[in-house]
Amino acid sequence: MAEVKLIADGLDFPEGPIAMPDGSIVLVEIRGGNLSRVTMDGKKEVIAHLGGGPNGAAIGPDGACYVCNDGGFEFHEMDGLVIPGGKPADYSGGRIERVDLKTGESKVLYTECDGNPLIGPNDIVFDKEGGFWFTDHGKGDGRIQYRGGLYYAKIDGSYIKEVAFPILSANGVGLSPDEKTVYVADTYSARLLAFDIVAPGEIGPDAGLGGAGRYVGAAPGHTYFDSLAVDAKGNICVATILNGGITIFSPDGKNKHVPIDDVVVTNICFGGKDLKTAYITASSKGQLLETEWETPGLPLNFLNK
Repeated sequence: MAEVKLIADGLDFPEGPIAMPDGSIVLVEIRGGNLSRVTMDGKKEVIAHLGGGPNGAAIGPDGACYVCNDGGFEFHEMDGLVIPGGKPADYSGGRIERVDLKTGESKVLYTECDGNPLIGPNDIVFDKEGGFWFTDHGKGDGRIQYRGGLYYAKIDGSYIKEVAFPILSANGVGLSPDEKTVYVADTYSARLLAFDIVAPGEIGPDAGLGGAGRYVGAAPGHTYFDSLAVDAKGNICVATILNGGITIFSPDGKNKHVPIDDVVVTNICFGGKDLKTAYITASSKGQLLETEWETPGLPLNFLNK
């Protein structure tokens, strides 16, 4: 693996990185409640303070940033590391938000689906039609674990659909290069799941009992999965917790692990020349890292094309 470089330190549990055309990285700070920008010289500026727990983020067809807000976590500090927990006392409810990157103005688009509240929206990806898939991770609340699921929605606030439920702790979400498959990483089982897409926001009938998806693969050992990104060859790069790093899966389930020096590696995105640079959030240390990647990233709709 190429050298890993530190771009920025002191971030307040970063996640959801987006490599922007100008070379900056837009990301969220979950504990800080911010959507922020890290400039090319490593400086941070806050775009918008959203409160709660802004988590996944993606650029939509209108150029705005769409944010999955999980409502907040209870955070703990252990040996100088920041570790997320369950539902905090000031939990503000799950929601999908739109943020104008120029003004910082934010708007809540969705807080529920079919009368059921969103508990912990987590990761998001846009399809070529301009709609977005997102996961709800659920939330731990003492002895209760609210289960997660996979959703699809439109940017104008007019349409939201529960596509697959329950998924124990749905986290990362991404699309195959041909957009015929949507992948979901389940945190606590450390399993990568796949769903066949038959139309925008619709999956095929072979999703399995309870709509739980096709099994792609799992990571060995005591491991959790977080968010993910897909590369140009269709490999699924899953951020990995405990056994910190990125676990790369081919669509047939073969995998290998790229270690990163943090126990809570939460996300990866691709940018730079030819999308050959990976930007990785090492969240328990509050760091944004950069390294050259063996395979270019998959261009994202409305960002890299």
